[in-house]
Amino acid sequence: MKRVAIICGGRSSEHEISCISAGGVIAAIDRSKYLPLIIGITKSGRWVHLEEDFPLRIVDGVLPVIPENSPAIVADISGFTFNGSPIEIDIVFPLLHGPYGEDGTIQGMLEMADIDYVGSGVLASAVAMDKSFAKPIFASYGIKVADGFTITAQEWNDAPDSITKQASLLSYPVFTKPARGGSSRGTNKVKSEQQLTGAINEALTFDSKVMIENAVVGAEIECAVLEIDGKPQASIVGKISIDPKFEFYDFQAKYLDGATTIELPAPIPADVAKAIQEQAVAAFKALDCRGLARVDFFLTSNNEIILNELNTMPGFTETSVFPKMWAASGVSYTEVINHLLKSATL
Repeated sequence: MKRVAIICGGRSSEHEISCISAGGVIAAIDRSKYLPLIIGITKSGRWVHLEEDFPLRIVDGVLPVIPENSPAIVADISGFTFNGSPIEIDIVFPLLHGPYGEDGTIQGMLEMADIDYVGSGVLASAVAMDKSFAKPIFASYGIKVADGFTITAQEWNDAPDSITKQASLLSYPVFTKPARGGSSRGTNKVKSEQQLTGAINEALTFDSKVMIENAVVGAEIECAVLEIDGKPQASIVGKISIDPKFEFYDFQAKYLDGATTIELPAPIPADVAKAIQEQAVAAFKALDCRGLARVDFFLTSNNEIILNELNTMPGFTETSVFPKMWAASGVSYTEVINHLLKSATL
């Protein structure tokens, strides 16, 4: 039996969602093959030990958080130690979303420690996390992406009028979002020039680099990619439906409001669905991903496919679409986890 360290929490704005994802995996992991242990990372960056019964779920509307006063674990390139003793670990499942986890940082540490881990490597994780770098790579592979541009905090501070003018050339509405964010935190739909400054400033609280993109009018379509026996395969395609009270698929709609549903399979022509599956796998290969990814698209009224983003560590919460898409494709939650743990040691 292999010992699997499930790492959750972290310093990013997606700390709580990471905890909920970990709770889902712990509940579903095949205990005839794997022995899980939980390592938490607090919001301040402390690595800590958590008991298996720690509540990694939403309780009475309150999101879980890793306690700062939990017993410390030492993590370095020699591995992990607790109370002065080494922790024997065969595989790490880094269920960390956003910066300091999904961006290649922990992957680099695990590479130096020579520990197998689930998911993409250092470069693919870093590039996928920074959408301003991922977009031109996708475009170079012939995958269409939304029009837009990227600014830094310094550029916004130096020339706000010039950036405002450039944004107006895209035509409103536009979306502003952190280049290296996730779960739609810091993302806003901007309907007019008057709203732009506030939206950019909010995005800059999450990242020092902000993307401003043309708002694509179309359905939100998602496809999950899973590596099975060394080969990336695409799930059936799903369509996201959002309660009309939400402007877009934001954090509240995704996780807290029960306002989001996914239609499986998506009610779109079979040839379009197949093209989306092919593009999802192509995007996965373009970034040299490993293990898994959720690839998000827009589908316009004339069936034009536009890639929005690729997530190398998508959510594993009960409401997350990645496991739902694979369940609808005939692969259970536990089987998905088995494939991921197997791909970590290929």
